[in-house]
Amino acid sequence: MHPALRKSDFSAVFLGPVPPHASAGSGPSPAFPTQRLPWPRPWTGQVFMLLWVSLLALASVIGQFEAAPDSVISLQPPWPITFQGQEVTLTCHGSSFESPGQTTWFHLHQDNETSRRTPGSTWVVRESGQYRCQAGRSRPSSPVHLTFSRASLILQAPPAVFEGDTVLLRCQGKVDSELHNKTLYRNGRALAWLGGRSGFLIHAAALRDNGAYHCTAEREAAASATSNTVEIQVQELFPRPVLTASPARPVEGDPVTLTCETQLPPQRQDVQLRFRFYRDNQPLGFGRSWSPELRIPTVRREDSESYWCQAETMIQSITKRSLKSYIPVQRVTASVHVYTRPAPDLVFEGQELVLTCSVTGIPEPVRISWFRSSRPVRTQASGRAELRIAKVEGGSAGEYYCVARTGHRSFSSQPVAISVKVPVSRPVLTLSPAGPWALEGDTMTFHCEARRGSAPILYQFFHEGALVRKLRAASSGGSSFSVSLTAEHSGSYHCTADNGLGAQPSEAESLSINVPVSRPVLTLSPPGPRALKGDVMTLHCEARRGSSYILYRFYCEDVVLGSRQAPSGAGASFRLALREEHSANYSCTADNGFGPPQRSEAVSLWVVAPVSRPVLTVGAPGARAAPGDVLRLHCEAPRGSPPILYRFYRGDDALGSSQAPSGGGASLNLSVTEEHSGNYSCEADNGLGAQRSEAVTLHVTGLPRSRRGSAAAGVTGVLVSMAGLAALALLFSRWLLRKEGERPAIDPPSSPSAADPQEPTYHNVPAWLEMQPVYGNVNPKDVVYTEVRHVPEKHRRPVTTLPAPAPDMGGSVIYSQVKVASALASRPQLSAPSAPHR
Repeated sequence: MHPALRKSDFSAVFLGPVPPHASAGSGPSPAFPTQRLPWPRPWTGQVFMLLWVSLLALASVIGQFEAAPDSVISLQPPWPITFQGQEVTLTCHGSSFESPGQTTWFHLHQDNETSRRTPGSTWVVRESGQYRCQAGRSRPSSPVHLTFSRASLILQAPPAVFEGDTVLLRCQGKVDSELHNKTLYRNGRALAWLGGRSGFLIHAAALRDNGAYHCTAEREAAASATSNTVEIQVQELFPRPVLTASPARPVEGDPVTLTCETQLPPQRQDVQLRFRFYRDNQPLGFGRSWSPELRIPTVRREDSESYWCQAETMIQSITKRSLKSYIPVQRVTASVHVYTRPAPDLVFEGQELVLTCSVTGIPEPVRISWFRSSRPVRTQASGRAELRIAKVEGGSAGEYYCVARTGHRSFSSQPVAISVKVPVSRPVLTLSPAGPWALEGDTMTFHCEARRGSAPILYQFFHEGALVRKLRAASSGGSSFSVSLTAEHSGSYHCTADNGLGAQPSEAESLSINVPVSRPVLTLSPPGPRALKGDVMTLHCEARRGSSYILYRFYCEDVVLGSRQAPSGAGASFRLALREEHSANYSCTADNGFGPPQRSEAVSLWVVAPVSRPVLTVGAPGARAAPGDVLRLHCEAPRGSPPILYRFYRGDDALGSSQAPSGGGASLNLSVTEEHSGNYSCEADNGLGAQRSEAVTLHVTGLPRSRRGSAAAGVTGVLVSMAGLAALALLFSRWLLRKEGERPAIDPPSSPSAADPQEPTYHNVPAWLEMQPVYGNVNPKDVVYTEVRHVPEKHRRPVTTLPAPAPDMGGSVIYSQVKVASALASRPQLSAPSAPHR
């Protein structure tokens, strides 16, 4: 590193917005934000300082440039301006092919130009002015202007800036100037606040960085200082390349050299460029190359295209493309053709094939080369060359062409495609997945392939002799198709292969499709949800679909009753002698081993039994009861399926009915009177036939239980009542006798046992009812019948005003209606009919 460049110049640069008061000559605020740039490595510092190289070649190092170079001056330190009293070393660079010798220097100061020679290539100067040099036979260099300034603040910049460069600007003050708060400006506007530092870097210089730069700094007790102005113009590193072709209009078969021409400036002769060449958008050669030239050994007519090139730097990544240039390839007058015998489309395996290369328009000697699919076959020294293939094989097919060479020129014929017709071999039919068995729903792939045979080949697939599919294969490998299998796909398959030279059949392949069972259906015979106990019920289970033999299992709920095996489509049956406990849900399963077993829907069965002969029980000891008792008649059939309807009878008269929905018996409550004496029975019926019980005789005798406690009071009341009635009857009869003039006496009783010929006898009449009046319009449901016995008179003629007894009563019993009070005994349940009280 040059002594003029101190470490402090690179250690930090403060960048950020400049406050409004930071104009030229004013210092920035100490509160400005700062950003520290890292100290560059030694090699990085050298890159910053080295603005041009020390060698200049007469010809390009790697053939890049052909023009003789100018001499170039480099500075050390690399600043065109420095402080007075310092010195600058000038170095003159000439051709790298010349040994170092004398150098001529030119110095122009105040319109006075002087020259001098130095034995080497360097010169140390301390005076301002314009300097030039000439090294050896190189041309004079461009001038470099040096300024040795007396100012306290200067801005240093490199003499030349090119695109992509990293540019260092130094706002440098004298050693004892005590300057601080430096600010850098571009085009009069603050660019960066440098603080106490000097350096500012411009990375990857571009046209946007052009402008006039200067800097300012503040002093402790004096006015601010302003530096000189430096004009920075970023120059193009190299111009857009130009693509040239040599020759510009090549002839078919000639070589062509493409050159990508561009020029680096003398100050940047160390920059290495890489080149790429393109035909349309397809790269040529081996990609990027250090050489600006690309040689194409032979061009053909079809190589007439647009070409362009690209040049790029390796470090700065600057890329530039040339314009497209159309290069026409001229056709020659030579004629090269290939003829075949037989014709190319009539070549069969085993035949002889002769190919002839005919060349005209090319002077002798001509060397003929044969190629098949770009590979050499044979070379013959003849103007009319033949290529003979004694026995054509399948591998002989391909594109044939010949190349005629004379000197450094070669001419190719158009390729002739030879397609060898090979009859197909016997094809092979394969099934995937392999095996003669498959499940319905599986995907089966049928593949037919002939190992030999010229394409295209037509493959046909047959099922039981019927064509199912046609497929054409344009290349080897056979043809395939896939199907989702159903039961109908079972059978024999074969395929044929045909390429027009004779069809060949394959061997047959058998395929059996196993169909999983469908959900079976369970039926009962005889049908219906009800059956009689003792009947024989047939359970029939059948799956509508399913391969091979099917195993059927019969279930009562989840208990296996039995199993049967039957062929597909037949179904199986199971016979069952029914008992009452067989009432349940029945189902069946079907299983043929191809998939999970299938279960039918459940079928409900109710086994019913006819009722047995019921038993009637009467809730009275010895079947005896007193009037007013409430008796319970209970009827129950020991066996029979519910519901059971029970009917109760007295004799043949129905008393009522009751239903037992869940089985068991039924009862009837009866409030009895003497008239309820008789034979009682019951009947049980569940719809399968009625059964009648044996008759039970009931006797109703004696007084009601409610009156037994007051029997004496009842007798006394009856006697008093009868006496009163007798007295009334006697008075009434005497009144009648007087009125009619008849005798007033009453006939004597007919027998000594009669208590009173006029006194009636009452049976089973409550004491409180005996004296009740008779109402003829009382509801029949509110009356009871009372038996009154009358003893007929023998010695007196009957009173005509009294009602005569009914003829059928034998003159001994009459009936009268007595109103029933609310205290009457309750009637029998279930609306049992009431019988008259006798």
